[in-house]
Amino acid sequence: MTDRPCVAMAMDPEAAERVLPEDLRRRLASAVTLVPPDGSGALPAPSVLAKTGILLTGWGCPPLTARVLAGAPRLAAVVHAAGSVKELVTEEVWQRGIVVSSAAAANAGPVADFTLAAITFAAKGALRTAARYAEGPPGFAARTGTDGCTVGVIGASRVGRRVLAGLRRAEAGYRVLLADPYLRLEEAASLGVELVPLPELCRRSTVVSVHAPELPETRGLLDAGMLALIPDGGVVVNTARGSIVDTEALTRECATGRLDAYLDVTDPEPLPPGHPLLALPNVQITPHIAGAQGNEARRLGAFAAAEVERFLAGLPLHGAVRHEDLARLA
Repeated sequence: MTDRPCVAMAMDPEAAERVLPEDLRRRLASAVTLVPPDGSGALPAPSVLAKTGILLTGWGCPPLTARVLAGAPRLAAVVHAAGSVKELVTEEVWQRGIVVSSAAAANAGPVADFTLAAITFAAKGALRTAARYAEGPPGFAARTGTDGCTVGVIGASRVGRRVLAGLRRAEAGYRVLLADPYLRLEEAASLGVELVPLPELCRRSTVVSVHAPELPETRGLLDAGMLALIPDGGVVVNTARGSIVDTEALTRECATGRLDAYLDVTDPEPLPPGHPLLALPNVQITPHIAGAQGNEARRLGAFAAAEVERFLAGLPLHGAVRHEDLARLA
């Protein structure tokens, strides 16, 4: 009788309790030898790592360097119960032919929902109205709504596509623009949106929502010049990566009151105490909470558990990450 596959969890023990609660652990343990974190660190003990066939990673797992992999001669797959694998997977992983999967698709749902809520608030001018609440409600003519509002989406990423779908479904009748240099016109048409260059998107959009990955070419993508193109009263929504927006330029635009912002990510992150953005009434900053939080984190574990089962059954992985695609992923 052959030994059952060894699946070791490599993540912060506190995160593991949220991501893989007891019911998911029982599900996995019915088919594999599941080794949870032992509390001494995110990586399994050397004796466990030596026999591990699948590493179930998550928040807190250090990079899988050559030194780590040298102690894992049987490792065949890394299943990441979180989003990006860029800081986790090294060249040595690919060189060894180890299969990589990410639960980024499961994390995209909460981010898209958060973003759509922010866009609705933005279209209704919620921040400006809230700042003047003590003065009484605004006059009817001064109120804004969602109907016909033009929303520009930067990046047809996993989250970006969900946001696009949500905007297209909304009864508000948003006008939706998309900027993505990797997308073809026919693909944009299939998404039901108008594909335009970034400068045009900025000029035409009341709300600009950022969903591009963090790449060398996207750092500072929304710089002072691009922000200046957004019409007066426009709003920037960023639930992607803080570095994509020029923080100093955005601070200047928001400080004048010309633009508003809803930021779940910043650059740097977190912002230092006393940063001007933290005090502006037309800026809402949340501490990177758009993704799976609290009881939502179980979605990542459920996705990862299903990936482990698919891998053992020889089935295609839904969250498979290819080496050649990594440079364009978040």
